Amino acid sequence: MRILVLIHEYPPVGGGGGRVAQDICHGLAGRGHELLVLTARCDDLPAREVQDGVTVLRLDSGRREAFRADLRAMGGYVLRTLWEGPGLLRNWKPDVIHVHFAVPAGAAALGLSRLSGVPYVLTAHLGDVPGGVPEKTGKWFRLIYPFTPPIWRGAARVVAVSEFTRSLAGRHYPVPVEVIYNGVDLQQLDPGEIRLNDPPQVVFAGRFMAQKNPLQVVRSLAELRALPWQAVLLGDGPLRGAVEAEVARCGLGERIRLPGWVTPEAVLDYYRRSDVLFLPSLSEGLPVVGVQAMAMGLALVLSRVGGSVDLVQGEENGALVESGDAAGFTAALGALLGDPPRLLAARQASRRLAQRFDLQTVVQAYEDIFRSVAA
Repeated sequence: MRILVLIHEYPPVGGGGGRVAQDICHGLAGRGHELLVLTARCDDLPAREVQDGVTVLRLDSGRREAFRADLRAMGGYVLRTLWEGPGLLRNWKPDVIHVHFAVPAGAAALGLSRLSGVPYVLTAHLGDVPGGVPEKTGKWFRLIYPFTPPIWRGAARVVAVSEFTRSLAGRHYPVPVEVIYNGVDLQQLDPGEIRLNDPPQVVFAGRFMAQKNPLQVVRSLAELRALPWQAVLLGDGPLRGAVEAEVARCGLGERIRLPGWVTPEAVLDYYRRSDVLFLPSLSEGLPVVGVQAMAMGLALVLSRVGGSVDLVQGEENGALVESGDAAGFTAALGALLGDPPRLLAARQASRRLAQRFDLQTVVQAYEDIFRSVAA
């Protein structure tokens, strides 16, 4: 099959949703399908690139930051895709369109599908659902929500990355939604024998913004300064300055590193040298960094929000804490850092529990959907 993929941020641009799309694309290409990705260009990235059999075309859409797309950049992506897309559809003739994020790329998929008759499959990641990330998208959803129902109704099939995302979408859009979890390549992410680092290393990976709550990471670690640990906070964003100031205020400059925005490959390298993933997010779909951390045998301390609840099994591989419970986060993290046998057991459990997120199962599920839709 020929599959046209529409997504406004694709690695190395963007966050977890882009990495999910990339993994699916590479998995499908490995099964002999032709994949063409239309995404946004940023900085000096090439306009055309082939990655593991996947052709990536990047459009100039006004995007200026790798870690964030404002409304102007998202609107620019839709307009450029609608301008370039018809000619591409005539010449390349895809069998199906796979669109990630109902907003913004869903608008482009709806337009191109109506022009060409090519059906599209929509994958919703949470931030593209009203109420999914209210602190980030609440204001502009009040403006664009009336225009979004046709995007959902026009899709041949709709997929959500977690049960929470599906349930939230169902409150706003009366269409059938199925769940396919974000997957990872368990062979590629095989950590081998799991051993604790000395001292244990805590890692955070994500945008430095209110939704991800990076300041809580610093504050919890400050409360646990008496325990042995090192930490690394991977990412960048509008709260970068505030995080740096908090690290300095707490006197933790020697124990907390801030490498900035790093490539997905570098994130995995940091995981190999870490023991605990700490994500005190205010909202999540199904965080791909969490699934990757599971596969690499990290213990998890996560907020009890969205798809994160699918990643922690009881207290076997970490802990779930109510969002905003600062004391709860500190206690959960301290319980692991202060008890090496418990931390080791949690790490081993994460690797075992990651089997349910095997990428090959995910790719097979999408392949089945695409074949059905194309037929």
